[in-house]
Amino acid sequence: MKAEDSATDSSAIAVSGGRAGIRGDDPAGIRGDAPAGIRDDDPKGDRDGDPARRPDGTQAPQEPPAPSAPRIGTVLAVLGVAAFSLTFPATAWALTGLGPWSVTTCRVVLAALIAGGAMAALRVPVPDRRHWPGLLVVAAGVVVGFPLLTTLALQTSTTSHAAVVVGLLPLTTAAFSAVRTGVRPSRVFWAAALAGAAVVIVFAVQQSGGALTTGDLYLFGALVACAAGYTEGGRLAGHMPGWQVIGWALVGCLPLSLPGAVFALLGEDIHLDGRTVAGLLWLAAGSQFVGLVVWYRGMAAIGVARASQLQLAQPLLTLVWSVLLLGETLTPAAPIAAVAVLVCIGVTQRARVPAGANRDNQP
Repeated sequence: MKAEDSATDSSAIAVSGGRAGIRGDDPAGIRGDAPAGIRDDDPKGDRDGDPARRPDGTQAPQEPPAPSAPRIGTVLAVLGVAAFSLTFPATAWALTGLGPWSVTTCRVVLAALIAGGAMAALRVPVPDRRHWPGLLVVAAGVVVGFPLLTTLALQTSTTSHAAVVVGLLPLTTAAFSAVRTGVRPSRVFWAAALAGAAVVIVFAVQQSGGALTTGDLYLFGALVACAAGYTEGGRLAGHMPGWQVIGWALVGCLPLSLPGAVFALLGEDIHLDGRTVAGLLWLAAGSQFVGLVVWYRGMAAIGVARASQLQLAQPLLTLVWSVLLLGETLTPAAPIAAVAVLVCIGVTQRARVPAGANRDNQP
């Protein structure tokens, strides 16, 4: 077609002044003259595009607005914290009948089978190549590093002493997030986060008698590994569903975790009972899969830095479970620490976190 032909083709004519384009089979421009929402066969001009109006002209009842994404993200992150608060007591249960390497490798294998079965049933596509380096960080941090190091630490440390790590984890995660994703929270945010971490550290150290154990190096290593995995997983959850983030990280570890589980079970003493099995099952299904699924989805909705501060309540929840499940004693200082930590959480949730810098964490 020549240039002059295309310029006069009636099918390409556009009418200014807000009118729709005139089609070639409508030389009179009738369809183009109709305002938006009025059909050609609707002489009364009823707006068929108004979902709030019935055909008889009456107003349809309005449906209540859906909950906001930040609210849902906060709920999901809280559920993740609740699941994680049982990790240390469940690990202590599992260690009553299994060795540390058996606990770590078996929980990864079981969680990978759950995640792999779900992804196979739903025919989830393989992630893009650009996402695999991030998934490797997630696998190294939260699939292998944190479970292994905390399990080794709990051989010599109590669950209350290990809670020191969880008390420092929100602050460390926020710091990793600031470096990795460009998030720059306000000074109020950092002040509240530091205050909450200080309260948790003082309380947890007081619970353990103030004495450091040989497992502290394991605990600090676990802190760094988990913060890196949380930050990278929260970023990836803005590009794929959170359950697929942890799912692919778990499946990617199978070539190492499966033979590792076989060697660990053959090399360590095994005395299975109900408590051991229950602890291992919770570690695999609750802490390693379901907890991380809702946690990463929550971080994708409200941001890594803001979600991480919800974990300030995790040590206190862990101490409650330690009393109920492990028979440990709790001092009267617990309610005071709980109120102080909840106040710090409230401040961090209301503090300013620049949305533009947190674009990698949006769903």
